[in-house]
This record gives sequence, structure tokens and C-alpha cells, in this order.
Amino acid sequence: MARQIALGLLLLAFISLLSGCMYRGEQHAGPASYTDSVDRIQRALDRFQEKEGILPIITAGQETPRYEKYRIDLDRLKRMGYLDEIPSAAFEKGGNVYFLVINEEVDPTVKVLDLPTVQKVNDIQRSVNAYRSSHGGKLPGVEAEETYPGLYTVDLSLIGAEDDEPVSVYSGKTLSYIMDSQGTVYVDYAFDMMQIIDKTQAAPEQGEDLRTRLTDNSYFVPVKSLPYRFIDGAPVPVIESE
Repeated sequence: MARQIALGLLLLAFISLLSGCMYRGEQHAGPASYTDSVDRIQRALDRFQEKEGILPIITAGQETPRYEKYRIDLDRLKRMGYLDEIPSAAFEKGGNVYFLVINEEVDPTVKVLDLPTVQKVNDIQRSVNAYRSSHGGKLPGVEAEETYPGLYTVDLSLIGAEDDEPVSVYSGKTLSYIMDSQGTVYVDYAFDMMQIIDKTQAAPEQGEDLRTRLTDNSYFVPVKSLPYRFIDGAPVPVIESE
């Protein structure tokens, strides 16, 4: 009997460990794994706005990029009883995403910001800055032909970062880093945008910022991105004020 109990406990421990591993994997599995979390936070945000008359967001400076700006105050939602539990994927609980709001003025919508992507871009930005400082102001890639008007692909081999390419949260494909003539680094989301345009067969409108195609078809925001326009049949990042 004692042996059977011991074996049973070992089996339960193994199942628990396996379940934990599967759950941690689900946090990185892609947009579908955030369905429950986004839905719960959306309901909480809607109730909060209806009753309090404001959005439960953490104030950010004017210089904060569009898709990083309106981070949801999950602690406040939970403290005030609008949210029963903060999702384990959230940064506040040790996870690797922020939950934030887009379309804040007309249709506040909960989305997910992938922090590993932000960290990768920040790391590349530091490497680009260091290269520039040690090479008389030259940038790792600017001498090459422009990838887009005023934008260049970062030559990762020049900064020793060949294995640090960004992986798309939308398609799972490897993307590229691009930078402007000042050395500011962004992720190039043109591939993901073109995939969605091809799949939906919905022609982009003149002047449309194609990043909305990504947010309309995913829980994720295109963090560290420039606005995109549809030019000559392809998504093109453009340098302009947001």
C-alpha cells in the first residue's frame, strides 16, 4: 500500500510538472493563447470606463510611441474589483507582456505588447550606438543601398549580433531590423503586412497606416515600428511624425 501511494504521488508530481511546462509554453505559443486574458481585461476595462468615466491607464509622456503609450493599470483594476485576477502572462505577475489600449478615443481595445521584442530592439539599439561611437559616426549598414527611402537594414554581422534577429509575433518568421540615418532602430513588419493583405484580399486605402492590419487581425501591437503605406504594390515604412 505504501509503495502504491508513493508511486501515485510521483505520478501526480510528474503530471503537475508537465502541466506547468505546457502552460509556460502556451504563453509564447502565439496570439490565440491570449484569448481568455484579453477578453477578461476588455470586460474589466469596459466596466471601469462606464462607471468611472475614464480609462484605467498608466500615464505616459507625449514622446512615447503610439503602440507603447496606453498601458493598462491592471493593479488598479484588480484593487477596485473590476478584475478578479491579473493574468500570469502580464509583466505585473512576472510574465513577458504588457496589456495596453489602442483606439483609446473612439473604441478602446485591449491589445498585447511583446516585451521580448522590445528588449531585442533595445539591445540592438545599444549595439548600433556603440558601433557609431567607435567608428567616427558611421552606422552599421548606412553605406549600403537604402532598403526603403531614408531607411537601411542593420548589418547584424558588423555588431556581432547575427543570431539576434527579431522573430515575428504574427507569423513566427524571422524579420529584419531597419534604421534611419540617425541610427534609430525599428522592426520591419512589411512581410507580416503583405501576408495579411494577400490573405484578406482587401486593398489598402490611400494614406492608410498598414499597422492597423496587424492589430485588426491579432492581439499583438507592432511594437518598435514606423507607420507603413502601400506604395507600388508593397508595404513601405515611412519616416513621419506620429
